[in-house]
Amino acid sequence: MSSENRSTGASDRVATDPAAPNPRPTPFRIAIVSGKLGGVDGVSLEVDKWIAVLTELGHEVFTIAGMYPQPLSVVPEERQFTIPDFRFDSDFQRQVETQVFPHMHTHPYHPGSLELRQLVEQIETRGRELGGRLHEIVKEHGIDVVIGQNTNAMPMTILGGVAVYYIATTQRVATILHHHDFWWERSRFSNSRIETLLTRIMPPVDLGIEHVVISSYAAHILSSLKRVSPVIVPNCEDFEYPVGLDEYNRTFREDFGFTSDDILVVQPTRIVPRKRIEDSVTLVGRLAERFPALAPRLQYIISLYQGDEPDEDYIELIRRRAAEWNVRLHIISDRVRSTRGSDAAGQRLYTNRDVLANADIVTYLPIWEGFGNALLEAIAAKVPVITTTYLVYKTDIMTSGLRNIEVRDRYDAEGHLIIEDDVLDRIHTVLHDPDLRQEIVDHNFTIGAQEFSMKRLRRHLEHLLEEYGDEIRASRKRLGKARTRYSV
Repeated sequence: MSSENRSTGASDRVATDPAAPNPRPTPFRIAIVSGKLGGVDGVSLEVDKWIAVLTELGHEVFTIAGMYPQPLSVVPEERQFTIPDFRFDSDFQRQVETQVFPHMHTHPYHPGSLELRQLVEQIETRGRELGGRLHEIVKEHGIDVVIGQNTNAMPMTILGGVAVYYIATTQRVATILHHHDFWWERSRFSNSRIETLLTRIMPPVDLGIEHVVISSYAAHILSSLKRVSPVIVPNCEDFEYPVGLDEYNRTFREDFGFTSDDILVVQPTRIVPRKRIEDSVTLVGRLAERFPALAPRLQYIISLYQGDEPDEDYIELIRRRAAEWNVRLHIISDRVRSTRGSDAAGQRLYTNRDVLANADIVTYLPIWEGFGNALLEAIAAKVPVITTTYLVYKTDIMTSGLRNIEVRDRYDAEGHLIIEDDVLDRIHTVLHDPDLRQEIVDHNFTIGAQEFSMKRLRRHLEHLLEEYGDEIRASRKRLGKARTRYSV
């Protein structure tokens, strides 16, 4: 194994269904680049789906990431490459964050103008060097097109962003940038001291680059700010092989000490402030207060970890809120992975889908989401969902006709989500009327399978690669000439 393998006008650009099936095109060699792959975060999970569909379409997929929490099961190990400097938590990344993003640290460092210029020069120099390494992998393995997964939308791998920018604009490698969210949507990146650099490369404006976003709102914003016309490929979920109770995950309740009579209220997300988990805790507390008979049965479960936005103060806020409302809180991220298995102690590891298979109801009350991966997972698992009507939900999801328990995205003077009594009443009804519950989850499953399935993703990606195919083939010729020179 090599030293780098496993060690180192938007509306008219929706990826619409073709009128008729096209003959299978010539397959491409596709490299997916990200700061992290193989995790349980939304980007990693969505990338797994893209890889599965691209492979099914006959393309050969390679991956290049800063780290893999777990090896990818959908890509042969010899096609998984690691460039450690792309990691979200690399020493250089942490140094940059300390100096240029003041809202990410309680006591940020304030560099002088000369020091800041030198830092930006260092970012660009090191990023171009890594771009050179990336380009060598592309040439050596005959890559036709690179897909940057959030590399040029969020500065969580600043060197990865520069590297992808370099190969796309200087080396003219065909590049698709898949944007899941943008840096200007995150308060922790506001008042950045490198805004000029971010504006230039995140994302860049170049005629040879194709942009993909996950919602009509993101398409509108990107086309307004950058004057580019992105393709919309919404998040999707596997409705053909949905999650359900099976021999493996039936032990979940027993493993965690829950009884068959317990009501498992699941928050199937990472612990980050924009998820507003404290509001979900309050909702569970108020539900128990309004319906005292439920109180001893309610168990509130957060399934995933802090992720790439660590905030110990936020976890303490959630714990305090749970104590205030006497909510039984269970943070089980140490037992949840992207694939099933066992930990060092021999305990069974579950996927987030396994957790959802055992859930009675799901809370999903974000103030902001790029789309709603966890929402789709819950719908595919046939679990009722309590959700806020966050912006993208209103623009891209609500119109599909889903029947969720909706909480209007209204907040009081102290910033708390306003939860009306009728919301609690609807939750109680769904929990105690099995026929209504089944009717709702079956209806939502049908809608989800129509609008957000892997089959729809397949058609979107077929259309995307067909539309961008000429640029990919031109890039293939350029890289062929480069490989000829490289081999001499």
